[in-house]
Amino acid sequence: MENKEFNLGEYLTRGVEGIVRRAVRATFTDPRESAFMARFALLSREASRRRAKAETEGENIPPFLIASITSSCNLHCAGCYSRQNHACTDAAPVNQLTAKDWENVFSEARELGISFILLAGGEPLLRRDVINAAGNYPEIMFPIFTNGTLLNDEYIKLFDRKRNLLPVLSIEGRQEKTDERRGGGVYASVKTAMEQIRKNRLIFGASVTVTTANLQEVTGREFLDELRDGGCKAVIYVEFVPVTEESKGLAPGDAEREYLRECLSEIREEYPDMVFISFPGDEKGTGGCLAAGRGFFHINSHGGAEPCPFSPYSDINVKNTSLRQALHSPLFTALREQNVLMEEHSGGCVLFERKESVEALLAESAGKTVLTSAAG
Repeated sequence: MENKEFNLGEYLTRGVEGIVRRAVRATFTDPRESAFMARFALLSREASRRRAKAETEGENIPPFLIASITSSCNLHCAGCYSRQNHACTDAAPVNQLTAKDWENVFSEARELGISFILLAGGEPLLRRDVINAAGNYPEIMFPIFTNGTLLNDEYIKLFDRKRNLLPVLSIEGRQEKTDERRGGGVYASVKTAMEQIRKNRLIFGASVTVTTANLQEVTGREFLDELRDGGCKAVIYVEFVPVTEESKGLAPGDAEREYLRECLSEIREEYPDMVFISFPGDEKGTGGCLAAGRGFFHINSHGGAEPCPFSPYSDINVKNTSLRQALHSPLFTALREQNVLMEEHSGGCVLFERKESVEALLAESAGKTVLTSAAG
């Protein structure tokens, strides 16, 4: 059960307000961007009120949603959890959600009070139709996690018109670290994309997969200075989740996570014109993992509602049901109520490490569904 002394709703609201407040400050020198962020701050507070109202009625609505809008990708990054889980392929997509399906998701998310929808993949820039649709929901901020290699003039124009679409370019440090993981020439492509965005006076973020091999470099001031000077306004650190035995040594342990927490405290003071976020962050301070609808959940490219991208298990599909119903799926409910999200673990994701427990709960959920259908 949830820790009664820890108010999750208040914690998440403070977190969202802090992100938005720092974003307003980060864009202060750009009048157009600052005006958009000021408007978004007002809309975000309205979304917070909707979530708070739901909480008084006994329902937790997370402020974040992760949407993998395609399973296709043009890169083969070393240690990619998505390819290991067969959620990302080179084959032509089959039975994926249409742009209209995603519009339905975005529309309901807005009504529920979800403020941020992180667009991922695969490579999300392969789904121009979905990104176009996302631009029509200014109440929601859409960080687009892209490898940057497909950025073109048409996307630049779209991001200029629709300021709620925020490109977040993946980078693993300097050239050696980035190309080592993502492939030769990718670092140069990312830097070119950053320069295109900067020249057009748009803002962007950077997504950094943190490993034991690059932790020092990606928290170093030389790397951060380059990002800031290039126009980057947000850095999202994502802890590496090992998908093979051989890669377990790259996963940050307690010492590395503590180092990252201490670095973030200093970095946020030194770079007040940038936003820094760590995922999954300090789970001890959040009463456990925030997946499975506690703070966020994941929708895969086929519509399956999953606890998180690192835990690709689903017992409900948004093609056939609502987001609200997905949040109350048997699997999500069991994960929240049976303390799986609170368990100790060594890597970046408790659900990835406890996949046997998740699979057992999924099987139990499937059994209940069969019994319910038979009874009906």
